[in-house]
Amino acid sequence: MSKTNEAGRLKKIVEAFAKATVTVLGDLVADEFVYGEISRVSREAPVLILKHRNRSVAPGGGANAIYNLADLGVNVLPVGVVGDDEPGRLLIKAFRHKHIPVSGVLKDKSFTTVTKTRILAGMTHTARQQVVRVDREPDAEPSTHLTRELIFAAREYARASDALLVSDYGYGAATPAILNSIREKGGLNGVPVFLDSRHRMLEFSGITSATPNEPEVEEILGIRIGQDWAKLKSAGEQLMSRMKLQSLIVTRGRDGMVAFSRRHKPLDIPIFGSDEVADVTGAGDTVIATFTAAVAAGASTEEAAHLANYAGGIVVMKRGTATVSQQELLHAIEHAPPGVRSH
Repeated sequence: MSKTNEAGRLKKIVEAFAKATVTVLGDLVADEFVYGEISRVSREAPVLILKHRNRSVAPGGGANAIYNLADLGVNVLPVGVVGDDEPGRLLIKAFRHKHIPVSGVLKDKSFTTVTKTRILAGMTHTARQQVVRVDREPDAEPSTHLTRELIFAAREYARASDALLVSDYGYGAATPAILNSIREKGGLNGVPVFLDSRHRMLEFSGITSATPNEPEVEEILGIRIGQDWAKLKSAGEQLMSRMKLQSLIVTRGRDGMVAFSRRHKPLDIPIFGSDEVADVTGAGDTVIATFTAAVAAGASTEEAAHLANYAGGIVVMKRGTATVSQQELLHAIEHAPPGVRSH
C-alpha cells in the first residue's frame, strides 16, 4: 500500500473511533502533582524548602487509559473501585466532566483510592523537576463483595462492547482471577481482551493482545535485550506462543515499538516525533488505549500499532499525565507518513 493510501486508511480508522465501545477493567489511580518553588535550604535537615504554588489531580493508571479512550472519541465504560475519599471523588468528577458513565465505578468506605503524589520543585522561571513521590495504597485488595460487583459490572458492559481493556497495576481490581470469573459461562462472548499488566502478564490467560514495555518483557522472561534485534524478536515470539496471543506490542521508549502478529513478520516502528522525551508518565496507558481503540474500530495489528506509536510520540512531549485527542492524531498522520525500520 502506498504511503498516501496508508495514511488515508489510518485517518478513516481514527474517524471510526466514535462508533467503537470499549470496557475498561482497571486499577483506578489518582495522579497528584504538587508544585513548589524552591525558597531555601532547611535548617532542620539538608532538604529544600518549597513554597507551595499549586496542586492538580489527574486520572492515572487504569483511569488514565479510560481518559485517553474518551479523548480519542471512543465510548468508554469504566469498571473499577475508588475509596470514599477526596482522590476518589476527584476521579469520579473528572470522569463526569468528560461525560464518561460512572455506574461501573464502585465507591467503598473500606477502600483507599490509590494516590501517587509527585512533588515537583523549581526556581521561579525554570522547569520543575520531580523531587519525591509519595504513594498511598489500600491495605488490602477489594473485598469479596466488591470483587463480585466488579465481575458483574464488567461482564454486563463487555457484552455490549467491541473490546475489553484490562489495566492491571497490581492493586486488585484487575486480577487474573477476576478476568477468569468474567469469562465464565461464555461471559465475554468472543469480545477481544487487551492487557496492560505491570508484573504478572504471564498469569493471565485468554488474552487477545498485550502491550508490555521492553523492561517488563526483560523482567518476565529474565533476559537482557539491549539493542539486539534477534533477541527482541525471539522474546516477542516466545510471549506470543506462551500466551497464545493474536498480537503483541513491545514499546521501547525512544526506540519506538515493535508489533508482533500471528500472520506477519514483526514490524519495527521508529518513534514518532522527537526522541527528546519530556515526560513518560502514563505513556503506556496512551499506547494501549489507542491500540485497543483502533482494533475495536476495525484496524489490523499493523495499523493499530502505527496509530498507537503516533499517540505515544505525542503524549511523551507533554508534561504530567496527559492524553491525546483525535485531532492531534489526525494532524500527526497528515504531517508524517507511517515509517518502518527494515531488518
